[in-house]
Amino acid sequence: MNFFNLKYMLNTPFLRELPNEASSTKKLLQTVPYEQWAWRPHERSMTLGRLASHIAELPGWITMALNTDGLDFSKWDYKTPELKSTEELVAFHDENVQKALESLQDASDEKLRGDWTMRNGDHVFFTMARIGVVRGLAINHFIHHRGQLSVFLRLLNVKIPGMYGPSADERNG
Repeated sequence: MNFFNLKYMLNTPFLRELPNEASSTKKLLQTVPYEQWAWRPHERSMTLGRLASHIAELPGWITMALNTDGLDFSKWDYKTPELKSTEELVAFHDENVQKALESLQDASDEKLRGDWTMRNGDHVFFTMARIGVVRGLAINHFIHHRGQLSVFLRLLNVKIPGMYGPSADERNG
């Protein structure tokens, strides 16, 4: 599917942006050393493995936002992904990106303008248009954590691939 020749709809910017951001994310996830999965830079920080798997699952939130009316934490039976290697991490990311792209491709303007609610039982955290959920809760969220992951990896002396051009590691070997 050529995402660059679409009739302009509200989903068009996401269909153009997500493959690029996913490619940068995949390059970073490929560098995560599985043997350091339990490492964390601070006791309050996520472990390296939890952060990396969270990043890999976040494109799935696009699919959730487009195919549900919301998320109720009181009814959500969340299970942390049990990934057993860096390769499984990358495959999990790729699967979530593919499903997100398919959901975005099918998303009408009407669907993207429709409301989506995050709650915990009767406590509503927010209701916003799905287009905002896709942008803020999914795409911006995984870009934010990708930056966080690059710092974790730098602290472990892992070479960081470029995201928007060459990184210092790529320029200096």
